[in-house]
Amino acid sequence: MAYELKTKEHDASVLDFINSIEEEKKRNDALALLKIFEEASSFPAKMWGPAIIGFGTYDYTYASGHSGSFMQMGFSPRKNNFSLYFSNHIDQEAELIQSLGKVKNGKSCINFNKLEDLNQDILHILIEKALIYFKNQANEQA
Repeated sequence: MAYELKTKEHDASVLDFINSIEEEKKRNDALALLKIFEEASSFPAKMWGPAIIGFGTYDYTYASGHSGSFMQMGFSPRKNNFSLYFSNHIDQEAELIQSLGKVKNGKSCINFNKLEDLNQDILHILIEKALIYFKNQANEQA
């Protein structure tokens, strides 16, 4: 049986999702993050799964032969905190992540409580580095 990725891009409205966030502060932070990611990445926001807002896509193929597409970067306004998602290269950015602010680094994400906890200049740099990473990947495959 083939593995099917559960977190897939779909056409649900990003703004409807954000506007459904009950806590006003979290909703406003999500709207601000949406603007930051859209402006810095130049990608339109898309829903990925039920609660992740993603930007850009890339194609992958594992040694097992499994292939698919996934977002290049994104964020999710989770119940207890926010999660930032970047591509697999993010583990190379430990120094930048330490400068990002009051964050907890997860295995595949960066968690924080509110937008004021982040150094937004560093966030822009992380987004730019992700864009460079994928541009380099595309050039290597061409």
